[in-house]
Amino acid sequence: MDIKQLQNQSRVTTVNSPKTNQAQADKAQTSVAGNQQDSVVVSSQAQQLQGLQSKISSLPDVDLQKVAEIKAAIAEGRYKVDPEKLAGNIAQFEADMNDLDLEA
Repeated sequence: MDIKQLQNQSRVTTVNSPKTNQAQADKAQTSVAGNQQDSVVVSSQAQQLQGLQSKISSLPDVDLQKVAEIKAAIAEGRYKVDPEKLAGNIAQFEADMNDLDLEA
């Protein structure tokens, strides 16, 4: 449609009566009042997830070169496991997991 045709068409005007204006004002006030009562409650599970996300983001990235070296050492029989060190690491991991449960 050509814009010149739009300019030649008759315009529709509306006149709001005082009742209509008051109804619109009441509706706007109700809307504003409703917004003031809105609130957000974050569950304990969501709070725990936020804590875990921040801890995970602070962990270092995986060193793929070191992983490849360890895989090669295992395949060649050169990788030796220190049982005492392994037991200590497992105990530390369990303690860390227990600390996470206590924080929640």
